Amino acid sequence: MEELIAKRYIKALKSSSDLESMKEMTTVFSVLAESFENDKFLNIIESPTVNVKAKSTILLDAVKEANSSKINNFIKLLVENKRINIIPAIASELKKDIANATRTYEGVIYSNTKIDAKLIKDLSSGLSKKFDATISLSSVENDFNGIKVDVEGLGIEINFSKDRIDSQIIEHIIKAI
Repeated sequence: MEELIAKRYIKALKSSSDLESMKEMTTVFSVLAESFENDKFLNIIESPTVNVKAKSTILLDAVKEANSSKINNFIKLLVENKRINIIPAIASELKKDIANATRTYEGVIYSNTKIDAKLIKDLSSGLSKKFDATISLSSVENDFNGIKVDVEGLGIEINFSKDRIDSQIIEHIIKAI
């Protein structure tokens, strides 16, 4: 639900902004969204005892360094409409929107073994050519028995599971007998 509301606000921002200012807003709102992970900050922002003006002041002080009247007015609009809680969704949707506009995406490679940098670079360049986009990949070690590449912005998930391959080989041998 928050994503849908955030998309409406972003649509309004896009209509009056160029790509560079959208990138700046993405940076500002990403940093602001990280503040929402802090329990103390969240308690103050969500508290009904803290008045709207104080909440507005806190948020405007947090984005003061951006020195942008458009961002300040946008924050004031969010506070006025009691939409402060969608700031993380706005940051997320702005990142997706910028990624789509610039065709630059980030992906993750999941595996239970360490993957060397050359393989990551090769996978990244291969996917970039295949999907006509710039894709940068990072590696995450976890308990997945195989290798899985996930590029969320493009909706790509490539999966090679050792367990699945083993079961398919066994199934094929059983059918052959």
